[in-house]
Amino acid sequence: MIDLYTWPTPNGHKIHIMLEETGTPYRVHPIDIGKGDQFQPEFLKISPNNKMPAMVDSDGPGCKPIAVFESGAMLIYLASKTGDFLPNDLRKKWSTLQWLMFQMGGVGPMLGQAHHFMIYAPEKITYAMTRYAKEANRLYGVLDRRLAESPFVACDEYTIADMAIFPWLRSYKNQGVEIEDYPRVKAWFDGINARPAVQRALEVLKDARKPGPLTPEQRQNYFGDQQYAKR
Repeated sequence: MIDLYTWPTPNGHKIHIMLEETGTPYRVHPIDIGKGDQFQPEFLKISPNNKMPAMVDSDGPGCKPIAVFESGAMLIYLASKTGDFLPNDLRKKWSTLQWLMFQMGGVGPMLGQAHHFMIYAPEKITYAMTRYAKEANRLYGVLDRRLAESPFVACDEYTIADMAIFPWLRSYKNQGVEIEDYPRVKAWFDGINARPAVQRALEVLKDARKPGPLTPEQRQNYFGDQQYAKR
């Protein structure tokens, strides 16, 4: 059984998708990052970087529990455990891993910065908004060119690379992107979004995040001194 410590964010949804696609049994433990659950000592034992998602597999290697943090590592772990969505063919495998790293090193951080400066920053900084919107569009362009060559991002199979990238593109408007400008990305996105397992995954903790302006407590836990306190 997987005990999953998560919240309905793009990184959380990556793991929800993988678990639903593979039919792996899991229990959800909400980590409300607006309330500061990510800073609790019990969670830090599992995720020392105070980021969600994280998980504990009670049936880990050697039949002993193992804790895993960082969403990319979690996807690789689950692919190894289940034998699914990370191809055995070495060329496809390494293509999958490099596109997963593309998401971890580029798509997530850069689109996250676009979200921050366009939606959450207390002052609108034109330079920052322009910089990250341009980078977001560059990344969508990389994907669009890639999808001219392949039906899925990494290869001719649906893999953990697709699962990792898809949730980050759900908020394209908050990134300064018009997805219709990238028709191959849009077609790929719509295909992933239509998968039954993906739809189930997107329901996980769906009602936990309330729309609207951040409260002072949420802003402090997301961006304030609480985030940077020494632990």
